[in-house]
Amino acid sequence: MGDPIAYLDTSDVRAGKLEELKAAMAELAAFVEQNEPRIFSYCVCFSEDGSIMSVLHFHPDVASLELHMKVAGPKFPPVAPLIKLRTIEIFGRPTEDLVKQLRAKAQLLGAESVIVRDLHAGFARFSRG
Repeated sequence: MGDPIAYLDTSDVRAGKLEELKAAMAELAAFVEQNEPRIFSYCVCFSEDGSIMSVLHFHPDVASLELHMKVAGPKFPPVAPLIKLRTIEIFGRPTEDLVKQLRAKAQLLGAESVIVRDLHAGFARFSRG
């Protein structure tokens, strides 16, 4: 198993779409939980006023994030009319192919770039117990 990898995206919620977005993201989170057993954590968070959404997930390795893009990827297009993506940030060492996939997702959802923050030092302790 390789190094853990974290994903964070931040989006503006389109006017009048908050409740529809919350329902769609609850469905997506349930889908991810059921279909991606290796993912450590998948969290959808909203700002207090509901104008900003952040999605944060942690993976044991890059293969887990690659699987997420494959399995959950078809669920992203219906969310596009509900948000305008600001950023996708990756913390760790993604493959070139994964970065290409993330750039395509960013463009679909309204952002231009993906920020990769390479792992320099540290550790992760995740328990499934």
